Amino acid sequence: MGSTFISKVRICLNPLKPFLHQTSSAFLIVNSSLCKSSQLLPTARFLCSRDTNPNSGGRQTVRMNNGHTDGQGGVKSRAIRHRQEELGEDKVDGGGKSSSIKKSPSFPKSVFSAGTAKRIAEMQKRKAALASVGEEEPEKEAEERKTKGAGKVQPPDRPLSAAEWKKLKESLGNPQRFDIKMINALFTSGAELSITKSLLTFVAMETGTLSYELLLRYLTICVNGGHDTEVFDVYDIMRGNFSSLETGASSLFIKSFSRTERWREALSILQQLKKVFTPSPRNFGDIIAAAMSHGDMTTAWGLYDELIEKGLKPHHETWDALFKGVRTEQVEAEAMSQSEHQERLIEILLHMRNNQIYPPHSLTRSIKTWFESLTDQKWTGSWTSATPKGLCRCCGSELESIQLTAEEYQQLKDRVMADLIQGRDVFKKTTPEELERFKAFVKRKPAFDVVIDGLNVANTNADKRQSATLLTVVSELERQGLIVLVLGRKHMLHHSRSWERHNMNLIQQKAHCFFTDNISEDDPFLLYATLHSGNHCQFVSRDLMRDHKACLPDGATKRLFFKWQRGHQLVVDGHITAGRRVRFQRILPYDTIVQTSADSWHIPYDDTEDRSTYEVPQQWLCLTQKHSTAQ
Repeated sequence: MGSTFISKVRICLNPLKPFLHQTSSAFLIVNSSLCKSSQLLPTARFLCSRDTNPNSGGRQTVRMNNGHTDGQGGVKSRAIRHRQEELGEDKVDGGGKSSSIKKSPSFPKSVFSAGTAKRIAEMQKRKAALASVGEEEPEKEAEERKTKGAGKVQPPDRPLSAAEWKKLKESLGNPQRFDIKMINALFTSGAELSITKSLLTFVAMETGTLSYELLLRYLTICVNGGHDTEVFDVYDIMRGNFSSLETGASSLFIKSFSRTERWREALSILQQLKKVFTPSPRNFGDIIAAAMSHGDMTTAWGLYDELIEKGLKPHHETWDALFKGVRTEQVEAEAMSQSEHQERLIEILLHMRNNQIYPPHSLTRSIKTWFESLTDQKWTGSWTSATPKGLCRCCGSELESIQLTAEEYQQLKDRVMADLIQGRDVFKKTTPEELERFKAFVKRKPAFDVVIDGLNVANTNADKRQSATLLTVVSELERQGLIVLVLGRKHMLHHSRSWERHNMNLIQQKAHCFFTDNISEDDPFLLYATLHSGNHCQFVSRDLMRDHKACLPDGATKRLFFKWQRGHQLVVDGHITAGRRVRFQRILPYDTIVQTSADSWHIPYDDTEDRSTYEVPQQWLCLTQKHSTAQ
């Protein structure tokens, strides 16, 4: 197809020989001297004299996807262990007394368990679907579905001649940017490369040129389809016609070259890219993987260090390549020692721990394989989970506690007080007078065991009997002998069907209450009261506090807040019925974080794509080391 393509273009463009640069590649590209001609498409003219900013003009469509990871900080002490009674109950230490808050026995149905948010959304979707059964669909929506996609360009299923392409274009009304629309359709449909080449032949014969935009999209198809030989041809053409490459093309070339024997040329492209733009983690990762697969650990780790120094977050595929490593016979003579390589891999695991990163199952398999390949150290890996009491089901080790140490608690309390309670934006949610009035109120009261977000809890059920719902929850906690604070709004004190005065009077008898102005936001008050009461105090709310977490100043504090939240937030489990016991979703007593001891590693990993950012995995890799028995 390539030779036919070239011959057709040469015949078609013979009159333009003085302005064209001919090559032996799969197609022709306009010489830079033609950039000044009005015959060039705008995209081609722009890219011959473009600014270094890839977004300063022209149409450029290649975007690289960057992954992001979350974080969890600090190596934590195991000394503090959250006490539990049985599968259905957790202890709450409240000012000298020990009382139990009833928890749902279904483990691990925590609001923070991976997949919970998606399961709830799907359940609500099914309920909505059942409620709408029998309703007739609006005719307009039905008609829209029938005609959806009718105006899209449909690509051919075989290579076309120039005459056939012209006929197809005319049948569609000679639309503007036909070439771009068609190549997009070819890319989306996964068409054979030969069809795309026939399109480029037609465009070159019809217009006398190939726009940079069209060329870049052809490059994208070649890279994604693994057509590395064609990528090499495009590279030679673009390097011969442009003094530099924009970021999209550079990233594509790095990706393609890195999976071939010409991988070292990707290093040169990376160096050129760094002159005008900070390379992406994917750019670094592609070359790191190539270096590792060709036995050059020194280059791989050098690039990894540069990636970290630039503040970029490595992709899981990069770590996977490092853990898969190289065979001993592949390692170059000047490469680092295997022991140094091992130390660097351990550093990656500690990085995951300190940033609360959960590796996917594929990466965790590579970690397991690497540990077990250290035959002299006798590591054994097993897939497992934790018991409700926080013990590894495989080796029986106790996992680290979810409870904060005294130092961590004080650090978090200071940051929350400074940034969320007393920060510059707090008075958008309340007034200085109200905040001071609340502080004085809390100071007069004993330390609370539980703080309730009254309005949030009252709306747990779908009915309009909010005061009855809130009273049921308060009564449950009061029956357990806990000191309870209810935070509400002043409108809750006005008698109505939703807020019956009798119920509100009973609530005020059973618990301490503070009612803010109706325009105030009660979350800062809830956080203040809970943290001020001490590390034993818990709070009841369905609000996951994501906005408040985002306002914290740094990643370490955000991770500390999330750990505290998972250990202190109570969420009502199911429907609240007056006169019946109220159960709360279980607070897991252990921290879901990479952790290690002298002879073990426990690594929580993602085994589902359904996990939200505020949820934690439920599956673990247990790695234990066997010790030789003395003879």
